Amino acid sequence: MGEIFSDCTTYNSTLSSGMKELIIDTPTSADTDDTIDVTLKDFGITTLKTIFGVKQATDGSVVATEAPTTSVSSGVLTITIGGSAVNNTRRIYTIRGI
Repeated sequence: MGEIFSDCTTYNSTLSSGMKELIIDTPTSADTDDTIDVTLKDFGITTLKTIFGVKQATDGSVVATEAPTTSVSSGVLTITIGGSAVNNTRRIYTIRGI
């Protein structure tokens, strides 16, 4: 599929600690090797601290951790879906930063 940020649903908030949290919910059509490009400053993040990923083995039900590959260049976080060879599965990424 390729770069899928525009197909994702995003939720962002500021935690009581002052840290920013962004949750990215992919469509159920997300495939291994798809990428998600996130301009961190658009969500108030200048320094990435953590990213945690899960996949839904059964939509809306069974959740398993899945480690994406990530890189940051010029303030853009690129998430490459991976960790399994599963296609057509919803992924959810929790990103935190300051």
